[in-house]
Amino acid sequence: MFTNAAFKVMQNDANAKPPFDINPIPLSTEERNHSSVTSFILLGFTTDPKLQLLLFPVFTLIYIITLVGNVTLITVVRRSSQLHTPMYFFIGNLSFLDLCYSSVYIPKILLNCISEDKSISFAGCAAQFFASAGSAGIECYLLAAMAYDRHVAISNPLLYNAVMSKKLCMGLVAASYLNGFANSILTTSLTFNLSSCDSSIIDDFFCGLTPVVKLSCDVTDSCQLLLYFILTYNVIIRSALILTSYASILVAVLKMHSSMGQRKAFSTCATHLVSITIYYGSILFIYARPSSSFVEGNKVVSVFYTVVIPMLNPFIYSLRNQEVREALKRLMRRQSAS
Repeated sequence: MFTNAAFKVMQNDANAKPPFDINPIPLSTEERNHSSVTSFILLGFTTDPKLQLLLFPVFTLIYIITLVGNVTLITVVRRSSQLHTPMYFFIGNLSFLDLCYSSVYIPKILLNCISEDKSISFAGCAAQFFASAGSAGIECYLLAAMAYDRHVAISNPLLYNAVMSKKLCMGLVAASYLNGFANSILTTSLTFNLSSCDSSIIDDFFCGLTPVVKLSCDVTDSCQLLLYFILTYNVIIRSALILTSYASILVAVLKMHSSMGQRKAFSTCATHLVSITIYYGSILFIYARPSSSFVEGNKVVSVFYTVVIPMLNPFIYSLRNQEVREALKRLMRRQSAS
C-alpha cells in the first residue's frame, strides 16, 4: 500500500527515489497463487507535488468547458426544431457520450492532483476500466454511424429522409451502446481475472488496458491475442468502414457540377473528419503497437482522446456549423425575451 508518509518524503526531497519498487522481485508460483491485490496506485502524470498543483486548475478548466459546451449543444439540438434531423440527432448523442466519457477520467485526475493518497480500489479500477472501455467502444460505433449518415446525405440526397428514418437512427445508436458495453464486459472480465503479481502500481492516470495488463504475471498469448482482437475489431475495422464511407463521399462530391454544392459538402464532412482523425489517431498511436513500446509520451497522447476531444467536439460541431450558430442565437433571444 502506498502510504501518505511515503508521499511526504517525496515532497521533501524532489530528487528522492520513489518509495516503491517499480520492478520488484518476481513472486514464486505459490506466492502468486496466494497473492491478492485489493488496490492499485495511479502514478498519474507526475509525482512532483508542485506540478500536480499546477495541473489541477488546468484540468478543472477543461472539465468546466466540457460540461458547459456539451450541455449547451445538447440543449440547442433538443430545443431547436430546425435541428431535428438525423445528423444532429447523432451529434446530440455524441455530446451526451462525451459528458459521460470525460466524467470517467477527470474527477479522479483532479482528486489525485490534490490528494496524497493516489490509490484506487480494485473494484474502483475495474469500474473505471469498464466505463472507459464501454465509452470508447460506443464512440467508435457512433462515429461510424455518423459517417454512414454523411454518406447517405451526400451520395443519395433524394432518398436521405427515407433511408435515414427515425427508426434506423435510434437503432444505430442503440446498437452502438449494446456493442460497446458488450465488448466492455468481455474485455473487463478477461483483464481483471488475470493475476496481478509483479506490482500494484499503474504508471498512468487511469486504469487502461495496456498498463493493467502489464501488471499481470499470467497473461497467455491466447488471452492477449483475444484482448487485442477486441480492440482491433472496435477501432481498426470501424476506421476502415469510415474511410470507405468517405471515399464514396469524395467520389460523389467530385461528380457534382456546382462548386457551391461541393464546398457545402466538404464543409459538412470536414468537422466530422477532424473529430475522427484526432480520436482514432490517438487510440491507434497508443494501442496499434507492441506493448513493449509503451512510453511516457503515451500519457500525453491518451489525454487527447480521454480529455481533450470531449472538450473540443462541441466547438468542432458548432463553431463551423452555421445552422447550429443560428439556432443558438435564436435560443438566446427567446431566453432573453422571456
